[in-house]
Amino acid sequence: MKKLLTAALILVAAAGLNAQVIKIASQSPLSGGQAEQGEYIKNAAQLAVKEAVDKFKALGFDLQFVAYDDQGVPDTGVANANRIINDPDILGVIGHLNSGVMIPSSEVYNRTGLVVVSPANTNPKVTDRMLPNVDRICGRDDIQGPAAADFAVQELKAKKIFVVNSKTPYGAGIAAEFVKEATKLGVNIPGNANIGTEEKSNFISLITQIQAFKPDLIYFGGEYDIATPFTKQLRERGVKVPFLGGDAIVANDYIKGVGAANSKMTYYTDVAGPTSIYPDFVKKYQAEFGKEVGGYAVYSYDSTNLLLAAIENAIKDAGGKKPTLDAVAKAVRTISFTGLTGPISFDDKGDRTTASYFIMQYGGTDDVSGNKLFKKLVVAPPKTAM
Repeated sequence: MKKLLTAALILVAAAGLNAQVIKIASQSPLSGGQAEQGEYIKNAAQLAVKEAVDKFKALGFDLQFVAYDDQGVPDTGVANANRIINDPDILGVIGHLNSGVMIPSSEVYNRTGLVVVSPANTNPKVTDRMLPNVDRICGRDDIQGPAAADFAVQELKAKKIFVVNSKTPYGAGIAAEFVKEATKLGVNIPGNANIGTEEKSNFISLITQIQAFKPDLIYFGGEYDIATPFTKQLRERGVKVPFLGGDAIVANDYIKGVGAANSKMTYYTDVAGPTSIYPDFVKKYQAEFGKEVGGYAVYSYDSTNLLLAAIENAIKDAGGKKPTLDAVAKAVRTISFTGLTGPISFDDKGDRTTASYFIMQYGGTDDVSGNKLFKKLVVAPPKTAM
């Protein structure tokens, strides 16, 4: 009996040693000015992988997680992507935060067919290129931008709007969509009130232009590391009109930079929504990492669990063997999955068949959990690439 038990233990140990490795990678900014949002994506993906380790072990695979810091910089994301596709054990990527990093990096992933599931990239070009390995579970800027314009004109009664964008693919893209819809609604936004800037710290000359224009609302297309000093300097110089942006201005660092009281005049559209609607996940995340959580963590968690479910399906289709990159990409594109954010399936472009959009306001509290929800919209993506 002892010999049989010893032999069984040896077989189990050998199976463990011979288990094939499957890796899930994440790419997001883990350093630099956007590290707060980037860490949400990385941590939630890591948590989902940790929870699935035993399930994959039962299938004969050693599931591992690897995180890459793209720094919010396209060249860094591309360099990381080249490293990722050269690791044969990586079967999928979760990321990025920035559309300007996702778009060139996904061209690299496409060279091998490695699938990437995005929790955060909203620029239409992410999916409009029709790449079979690129999918996202969040919404698009050609819906988010118009939603912001409708809110500005219909709810905030804005008639004279000054528009600023950060000249990134995300910032310029969402601002252009905002202007297009605002114009349809009868708001004239002249060229001298529609400005692109690469400035990141000193906005004095731009604020002088804004003061001369005397708007009743400022729309900003760009990221929170730029929105923070911009808003702070606006308020310091007496510009007290509402400040409206997109999902990229949502961060605790924004509140720290502009002050809780000043943040109350900031509104935004969001494709992730308030974390308060996911209380169980918030508790789990905080227990794991000892930190507050942002909305993109929820979307990253769903993206990772969807990817893992697709890999499981591909393993079954391969008769228990490690699936090819092509098979995983097809399994992701055709999956029907229900996550924390609801049912998820993809159209032929890789867009979620219906995505949520939220109209929000900073709540004047010390962190984003106190932000207020005005309205939630559930909208299908455009049927064809625009």
